[in-house]
Amino acid sequence: MKTLADFKASFSLQQPPAGISPQLKALWYDGKGDWHQAHAQVDHLTDRSSAWVHAYLHRQEGDIWNADYWYRQAKQTRPNVSLDEEWERLVLEFL
Repeated sequence: MKTLADFKASFSLQQPPAGISPQLKALWYDGKGDWHQAHAQVDHLTDRSSAWVHAYLHRQEGDIWNADYWYRQAKQTRPNVSLDEEWERLVLEFL
């Protein structure tokens, strides 16, 4: 999987594509509308990449205080873009 279009096309599958990172797996579940399963993919991880996705998920949830905590853990700042744009940026970052 090399493009955003390929990633989105994989939403037709019942399970995330084999071999993708936990970050992409979280974004895959989120893209399919399953926030809880997306969160479960990164909630227990402590690396910066996972923290960045975790931050996005809490921003999407509307829990800005928690989102900002995770953005700090990821050494990122909360972006001033739509959630859809941030999701696409994250997918492209981790592809």
